[in-house]
Amino acid sequence: MSELLLAWVGRQGDREWEVLARGYVERIRRFVALDVVRLRPEPGRGHDAGRARAVEGEHLLALGRPLDRLVALDERGQEGTTEQLAESLAAWLTSGRVVLAVGLDLGLAASVVARAQSVLSLSPLTLPHALARVPLLEQVYRAPDLNAGGAYHRGGEGCRDVRYNYASGRHR
Repeated sequence: MSELLLAWVGRQGDREWEVLARGYVERIRRFVALDVVRLRPEPGRGHDAGRARAVEGEHLLALGRPLDRLVALDERGQEGTTEQLAESLAAWLTSGRVVLAVGLDLGLAASVVARAQSVLSLSPLTLPHALARVPLLEQVYRAPDLNAGGAYHRGGEGCRDVRYNYASGRHR
């Protein structure tokens, strides 16, 4: 079975964000084995940000295996469409475990970005790290559902077939 690891540095987010994240984790697990590892932020971040980022990067890299595909989430990474992510994720999962690395407010260490085979950006917007996991997990769920022909993704041409019941706010 294909495997994904979401490795992120940070503190737990607001309760609502954590509930949303857990919901998508469970949905993703219908398609692929997923582990989520949270690493605690390095102490002293305010005094020596460079050292803290480097240590956090070492901890993230230590979670990897030799044949893993490391995908770093970075604001300077490549942006793409849902369809492109779905295609990429499907290809990546055929060759082994995929590790998605998410840094804290200081970003990822240069060593993590340099080691990554892919560097992606969720958005040019700045998001709190705990909240950023929600759209990431949502897209990681949407990708295999799209690849499996599921009904969740209604982007592109498929959205023309959706009819809305405006009175109830539901689509049919």
